[in-house]
Amino acid sequence: MDKRLLYVGIGIIIAIVVVVALILNSSNGGGKALIGQDNVAVSAQQLLQLKDIAMNASIADAVGLGSAANLPTFTNASSVFLTNGKPTVLYIGADFCPYCAITRWGMVIAMLRFGNFTKLHYMTSSATDVYPNTPTFTFYNSSYQSNVISFIELEEETNTYKPLQSPTALENNVFTKYDLNNPNVASQLRGGIPFIDYGNISIQAAAEIDPQVVKGYDWSQIISLLNNTSSPVTLALIGEANVFTAQICKITNNSNPAVCSQPYIKQILSYQS
Repeated sequence: MDKRLLYVGIGIIIAIVVVVALILNSSNGGGKALIGQDNVAVSAQQLLQLKDIAMNASIADAVGLGSAANLPTFTNASSVFLTNGKPTVLYIGADFCPYCAITRWGMVIAMLRFGNFTKLHYMTSSATDVYPNTPTFTFYNSSYQSNVISFIELEEETNTYKPLQSPTALENNVFTKYDLNNPNVASQLRGGIPFIDYGNISIQAAAEIDPQVVKGYDWSQIISLLNNTSSPVTLALIGEANVFTAQICKITNNSNPAVCSQPYIKQILSYQS
């Protein structure tokens, strides 16, 4: 047989195997082979895993504050910021930012305690910044549904520093008032990201935890560790999620008793006083 024909035949077989593998992987809802590719949709299976972890009261109570260290600051606002009649969580960040990356883990878990995400996508932080390629999610083009809170997300740049979303006048005013011009925010943190506003009642400037805690792990590994309450990953991610959850409970007047009646909520809010 002509060797050229033999090589062509082998090449066709390899190509068929690759295509079949890709199809099987795709039909599996975005399996591990896809995880790590920016803007790939989070699989339904992993969203359910995250939801189960978020709603596991024994894990949340065992962790409490965990290793979270940069607690939100209360403001002097007299009323709660509402969108469509519901208390509003406003997040401002960027895909390149490793501190936003680690913050999104806690935010996703906290927000799942009050609603559900669709169209959430995997993301990594910048490959050229500190803590390069931190595994995370992006809120860009995501959708969130809740009966008790509204969620406004703003990812200002991609993880390659290209413009992505611009703040509205309202979002810019909130950021200016409660971050740039807020004397309770350390001067070196003003104007930075991530920034989270909880109904104008409390605000988060900078990350709760260090991105280093998830270094070397992929998404599946991180999620699997969240059932282990002695893991540094759990103490960090569930700890920050609990901090964020306490803020939401406060602005919604504990509208979700299954979550807001847990002991860690009152404990965290007392630390902020």
